[in-house]
Amino acid sequence: MTARPSGKLKPRKRPVQARSLATIEAIFEATIQVLLHGGARALTTNRIAERAGVSVGTLYQYFPAKEALLYALVSRHLDKAGQAVEQACQAHSGASLSDCADTFVDAYIDAKAGDVAVSRALYHASTELDMQDLGAAMIARLHQAVRGLLEHVQGERFEPLDSIVFSWVAVVTGGTRVLFEEDGTAERLPAFRAQLKLISRAYLDSIRTIETKASSTPTGECQSNV
Repeated sequence: MTARPSGKLKPRKRPVQARSLATIEAIFEATIQVLLHGGARALTTNRIAERAGVSVGTLYQYFPAKEALLYALVSRHLDKAGQAVEQACQAHSGASLSDCADTFVDAYIDAKAGDVAVSRALYHASTELDMQDLGAAMIARLHQAVRGLLEHVQGERFEPLDSIVFSWVAVVTGGTRVLFEEDGTAERLPAFRAQLKLISRAYLDSIRTIETKASSTPTGECQSNV
């Protein structure tokens, strides 16, 4: 699923040649550096262009405003995170329940925490922009990747799969977002990762256990609901 920006968030043109791609990379890196050193308030097209070593006119050839630039940068950031999770889930297809639980947690956190400062800076800088389409596209990719992971857990079956996937993805992504919104992200990350793995394993194990018990009940035998 590809997000489609609207209005002022659309780029003016997309780079094709190597030189244009290099220019875009320089602009993206400059944007990150300005955010890291001055925050969202310091983010202006003049500062970005100066840091990137290009003219403001060159920047405007690709992006009509800093909002469009920020949208493109966040889009790329999320795309890389989505790819990392997809690759990890595919690589661990057929693994044990605990390994699958750890795989999604590690892949998502690693994708978001590759550079904690950058992730936090992009999040805070983009809070006032309408990026709902980017978030929806990312969640759709995660649902598909995690669904494939759970479909092939070694010796296990999960029903209703879509509901389980929705809940698990919501817990992992929502919890990670809270972590990145608060101060002390880097310090809290190791304990958070370990605890999120425990939560994920326990949740998947409880679903698996319930289904195992239900499927092993002899036909005609009544179960107590007490």
